[in-house]
Amino acid sequence: MKKLLLGLAALGVSITGPMQALADEGMWLLPFIEKMNIEQMKAKGLRLDAKDIYDLNNTSLKDAIVIFGGGCTGEIISPNGLIATNHHCGYGSIQQHSTVEHDYLKNGFWAQTLEEELPTPGLAVTFIREIRDVTPEVLAKVKPGMTEAQRSETIRKASDRIVKANSDPKTFRYAQVTPMFGGNQYLLFVTERFTDVRMVGAPPSSIGKFGGDTDNWMWPRHTGDFSLFRVYASPDNKPAAYSKDNVPYRAPKHLEISLRGYNEGDYAMIMGFPGRTNRYMTSYEIDQVLQQDNPIRIFVRGERQKLLWEDMMADPKVRIQYASKYAGSSNYWKNSIGMSRGLRKLDVRSKKEAQQAEFAAWVAADPERQQKYGRALPLIDSAVQQRRAAARIQQFMNEALRTGVESFGLGMTVNGILSNAKDDAKAVKALRHIGKAFFEDYSPSTDRKVTLRMLQIFADSVSAADEPTFFAAVRPDVAAYAANLSDHSLLTDTARFYAALENFDRAQWTADPAVAAAASIAEKNETLVKEALRPAANRFAEGHRLWVAGLLEMNPDKAYAPDANFTLRLTYGQVLPYWAADAVFYNYFTTLGGVMAKEDPANPDFIVPERLKELYRAKDFGPYAVNGEVPTCFLTNNDITGGNSGSPVLDADGRLLGLAFDGNWEAMSGDIAFEPDVQRTIAVDIRYVLFIIDKYAGCRRLIDEMTIVR
Repeated sequence: MKKLLLGLAALGVSITGPMQALADEGMWLLPFIEKMNIEQMKAKGLRLDAKDIYDLNNTSLKDAIVIFGGGCTGEIISPNGLIATNHHCGYGSIQQHSTVEHDYLKNGFWAQTLEEELPTPGLAVTFIREIRDVTPEVLAKVKPGMTEAQRSETIRKASDRIVKANSDPKTFRYAQVTPMFGGNQYLLFVTERFTDVRMVGAPPSSIGKFGGDTDNWMWPRHTGDFSLFRVYASPDNKPAAYSKDNVPYRAPKHLEISLRGYNEGDYAMIMGFPGRTNRYMTSYEIDQVLQQDNPIRIFVRGERQKLLWEDMMADPKVRIQYASKYAGSSNYWKNSIGMSRGLRKLDVRSKKEAQQAEFAAWVAADPERQQKYGRALPLIDSAVQQRRAAARIQQFMNEALRTGVESFGLGMTVNGILSNAKDDAKAVKALRHIGKAFFEDYSPSTDRKVTLRMLQIFADSVSAADEPTFFAAVRPDVAAYAANLSDHSLLTDTARFYAALENFDRAQWTADPAVAAAASIAEKNETLVKEALRPAANRFAEGHRLWVAGLLEMNPDKAYAPDANFTLRLTYGQVLPYWAADAVFYNYFTTLGGVMAKEDPANPDFIVPERLKELYRAKDFGPYAVNGEVPTCFLTNNDITGGNSGSPVLDADGRLLGLAFDGNWEAMSGDIAFEPDVQRTIAVDIRYVLFIIDKYAGCRRLIDEMTIVR
């Protein structure tokens, strides 16, 4: 553990004594599980050694785990580069390939041959090739007495040198230095990125999204949340841009698949890329989350989603165009609702206050601690107060204007192109490229309605003194401005957009109302950052680093995991049910019979495909049933968060049991405070996945290339 927390030496922190990992909390870094976790993992039932999971010099389980796209996890499940991930992770790609004539979102997609697998431009998967502690190199030139800005610049320069020395873009090898424990430790992650990824299979949304927003974050679930892709490589098995000559990647490691299932209490572990947790958050930050951040997000997104949904339900083309946008917005919207509920219900603020009081008393008991850590909590408190007003304005700009008004979002991109492409021909080429992607998924009539509502929300929520300069032209008559924008901007009409590219006039583009508004929003944002947010961030960074370092020193016998930051982690626990409330007990698995029981033809969230009903009536389940039923989903008490979507749930032998896809409603505050009694991971059972591939889709070729243990 001293090696793990080497960066704390700069603060004089000494970690001594035995450090036993807590029961199930923790998203653990793979290089350190041999020293920190393996004994407890084996005590829970693990039959592997630490090097079977992570070995820098030999293939191990970590070589089968990938970053899928930009924010999910996937796993290699065959020697031929077949990737499993969640349906909602592949949703954008499924939408990308869908048209009204070939609606893969509605009807599903199954490639019956390699030749039918669909190239998916823009999609990539990333393997982790090396993880190394570089704390001594990063902090070598950090000196006592440096300001936070000076410290950050020194660390940035050192990190840049390390990244450059370990990167080779020509071979798709990239490096990243990532801070841990609030900047007390730094790890180097070396990756290999494959950009030829093809869509192989996806169930219809009536299976892959069964339950929709109604069931999102809820248990019991019956969602077949999976999709299949394949990574392709050059003939010599190296990363390569798309080519018809590329071949399926020959994977050095793939996951075996278990049909043996699980029982209550069985060992379960998850490997993946959790996005963000805030386990070291203070009560001051919780106040901002509850009083400001979540209420704004819930209100603005809720209003926008109502308008999107109306148009999506009225027009199949709009439904396809906005499916991914709506899903992305709705997921975090409902997450925020649940998080606020959980924080209040579980009284997390009071628990944080008690921890802070304990810390303050510990610091006050020793003059040396007062010198090192006495300003930690005051710095955090003052930073939060300093940033709140500016953060509120920034959030309304982001939610209502930058992402709420689609033409403003495109305007941000246009401004970037005009600024960076001094040559007009290059600017036109770039604008054509982004225009094609934008207008494929754009409905002018939908954006017109949403724009009016978003502008009105901003006008009602932010004072004239705090608005970006362009909004002075909006405020007198919001409806007139919104109509003019929709009727005249180059960015709200395909024909106007491309006509203006034929006779390109840079001044015309700069003066466009959407482009000008985007520039004004960016200018206001920079002012907020410069005057309030950056100074507050520097103060917060120093306070947070000291707070985390102090907690570690105060509790030397407790094992701490760094907050999630989309780096490869492992979490371990058990398959378990839970009590959700007084007299409300939830079992740890669901079955296909529950899908049939939930069917509601009048509710789009609960449509059941006829083919699935036929299989159920005939009990045509193949080898995937248990006691006459196909298991659909199950629960573990693993510690996960966003980014873990698609992560493999593995048994004691490292074999695939299912794919993690959600958390549960009762523990939505889990990113801030882990709640062991109620916190659960929801996963789709791999037997349901195989049943859909084999019996529903008839895609036996995919089953045949997997390694299945019966």
